[in-house]
Amino acid sequence: MSAKLELLIVVINYKTAAMVIDCLQTVLPQLKERQKVALVDNCSGDGSAETLQTWVAAHGDGKVDLILSPENGGFSAGNNIGIKHAEADHYLLLNSDTLLRDGALATMLDTMTNKRCGFVAPRLEWPDATPQESCFRFHRPISELIYGAATGAVTRLLGRWVVALPVSEKPISPEWASFACILLRGEMVKDVGLMDEGYFLYYEDVDYCKEAANRGWSIVYQPAARVVHLRGGSSPMKSNYAHKKRLPYYYYASRTRYFAKHYGRLGAFLANSAWLTGRSISKLRELLGKKDIAACEKQFSDIWIQFSSPLKPYRPKS
Repeated sequence: MSAKLELLIVVINYKTAAMVIDCLQTVLPQLKERQKVALVDNCSGDGSAETLQTWVAAHGDGKVDLILSPENGGFSAGNNIGIKHAEADHYLLLNSDTLLRDGALATMLDTMTNKRCGFVAPRLEWPDATPQESCFRFHRPISELIYGAATGAVTRLLGRWVVALPVSEKPISPEWASFACILLRGEMVKDVGLMDEGYFLYYEDVDYCKEAANRGWSIVYQPAARVVHLRGGSSPMKSNYAHKKRLPYYYYASRTRYFAKHYGRLGAFLANSAWLTGRSISKLRELLGKKDIAACEKQFSDIWIQFSSPLKPYRPKS
């Protein structure tokens, strides 16, 4: 593909063919000239790539290019494959478990007017239009104390470091936003580079936004652009966290990489120490008769995963 596009939408499939099809059915009617989709199959190996190949041939109308990755390199690697597929003025990274509301695409593109705006994030919501938290402050070591304590008094005291921002009905400029759906300026991608493939899954979005912020790029959250986020993709993370089951190894590997990369080895140690301090506060509440907010299984030890080699790229064993 040689001609520069106005917009390239990158969608990754990993064993979620039905979701991808539902997603694309909301995308294709909104595409205009010089706008295409790069659909990357992350080596699913379950027949979903073949299912999508058949669907694209019948319904893609020449607007969808299916790219078969020889390996599952994770979220960053998959998106990088899509971004490298074609040069574009803008790239939209779009999860397979999303559905674009009418006009969302045009609204996001229209929002990117400031030349130093590197990202536009839409309002993410449930199918019933209930909004989801999707804008955040950067993770910092002190934020881990808030997370570990899960105690109202601590949250209020350290409110300026709470990661999740309240849902806003007006445009705001958060420090980072969810990459379930995010519009990137092509010039920003050239300046910052591709996403860090040392992350397999999780923390790559905050990492990339932090790298961009270091180079002077900003984010605009545009609630007028609405996108349904079903949160039912290929990772068990959300379900495990809700039921306090053990979180995937790659989550902690990414967490360690993020803190060590941006705050140094000492910062990673302080982040873990802060979380443990927070958990001590939570357990003290339990002794005082308050309900304890349980940690996930093995979390006390898992936060130290890859601490001895924090920047070593993680890939799951096949």
